Amino acid sequence: MTDPVTDPVTDPVTNAVTNAVTQPLTRPAIRPAVNTVICTALGIEARAVRDGIPDSARGVEVIRIGMGPDSAGQAENRLARAGALAVTGFGGALDESLRPGDVVVASEIRFGGRTLPCPSAPLLAGELARAGLPVRTGPLVTSDHIVTGAERRRLADEGALAVDMESGPVAVVAAGRPFAAVRVIVDTPAVPLLRPATIRGGVLASRTLRQVGPALARWAAACGPRRVLLAAPRSFCAGVERAIEIVERALDRYGPPVYVRKQIVHNLHVVRELEGRGAVFVDELDEVPEGVVTVFSAHGVSPGVRDEAARRGLRVIDATCPLVTKVHAEARRFAARGDLVALIGHAGHEEVEGILGEIPDSVVLVQNVDDVAALPEGRRVSYLTQTTLAVDEAADIAAAIRRRFADAEGPQKDDICYATTNRQHAVHTVAEDSDLVLVVGSANSSNSRRLTEVASRASPAHLIDDPGDIALDWLVGARTVGLTAGASAPPALVDAVVAALRGLGRVSVEERRVAEETVQFTLPKEVRSR
Repeated sequence: MTDPVTDPVTDPVTNAVTNAVTQPLTRPAIRPAVNTVICTALGIEARAVRDGIPDSARGVEVIRIGMGPDSAGQAENRLARAGALAVTGFGGALDESLRPGDVVVASEIRFGGRTLPCPSAPLLAGELARAGLPVRTGPLVTSDHIVTGAERRRLADEGALAVDMESGPVAVVAAGRPFAAVRVIVDTPAVPLLRPATIRGGVLASRTLRQVGPALARWAAACGPRRVLLAAPRSFCAGVERAIEIVERALDRYGPPVYVRKQIVHNLHVVRELEGRGAVFVDELDEVPEGVVTVFSAHGVSPGVRDEAARRGLRVIDATCPLVTKVHAEARRFAARGDLVALIGHAGHEEVEGILGEIPDSVVLVQNVDDVAALPEGRRVSYLTQTTLAVDEAADIAAAIRRRFADAEGPQKDDICYATTNRQHAVHTVAEDSDLVLVVGSANSSNSRRLTEVASRASPAHLIDDPGDIALDWLVGARTVGLTAGASAPPALVDAVVAALRGLGRVSVEERRVAEETVQFTLPKEVRSR
């Protein structure tokens, strides 16, 4: 192999922080915190990577280290000065579902009896996916020979996605420095190397490798030490924990399938995990077979839904959060005395739909201060609040109602959930000292969106489902990152974000707690321990 490539390569550092939920912020150009060396085995690979990296980049060098683990291991002296290391180039698929041109981002490297983790893999995989590339994340094996036949099947059975011949030694040399490995598939179990059909795979892989270069450069720009400020409380609240436990216990007691009307809580990961255990999520009860176990979600339902369930003989288990149940009871109390109830909330949210259905002839939805002016005169007015609103937003609307209707009565106790209030206070506290705030939660989670809005008043803030949603550009120059999670987001996702950031450099973690939460709710009788 000839044609070494050792010229410095530059990196496309995108300076605009994009996709902030409420307030995009443009950062000044920032030189990467560490210099990065991207290693390839072949000259053709190095040229493809270099072709994909704009000349305006800084701090990245692409070098050819030769083919095989011995050559890669001999490059240690050339790699010693790098602050971060990456390996890329062609690879062979072990998993039969992979095709030529697919991209594998290593979650770990298996080499010489060792398993070397690649913690930033979700960040890099997300970046490549947003660029439109077909990406998989999983174990990568480094071998000292071309893997074929039975050995290929054995490695696939052990869970590895792909094989290469250089990543392992470079990962060993990295020794705690940021490290990434990205392979573009050339050959597959169905079309191994040394067959004519692999020529087409090589062409596809070369084109894809040009697109890998910019993502690796952005990864390089994001590398460096940082501080993470954890907001506390964060993640699951008592009502969410109760709702999830209800579905889990129903599956254990009655066996799958257990039907759930709507998402049990608004989080994609929670729903997927429960689906894997046998829960079936439906939008409406007409999708549920008659007589089967059916769970109502934490957001509550209207009397009409309960009536339909009774008519169809469904075995209902109610997972409505007790704090939402309290709002339903207040709505009935106000309506019973003849009040017009102003419900402060957001149209289309399942909690709001349930409350509107509770007293349909006595309620008006109020979404903002302007809506207060449209409330009719000549009737006593009371008001209630969706439990997951931003505290100050709801307070402004309630104040407008009281200004217009001097005798307006609100709930006996604040409707906004204690967990919502605590999490908003906590994220505000960390946002003031952060360059960037990440809020873990799904896009349909009202409380998670409100957290993002609250944080964005002090710092750029982004709502993410998991580490794969973090754009590397957001992290450039962000040395202090605030981190929280909505009340419906699993705590493990917060841990996953911290782990991914550690893959970019040393991370110190500081928790800022504003409240202790000791609330617990009892389970419905249908799933209590016998």
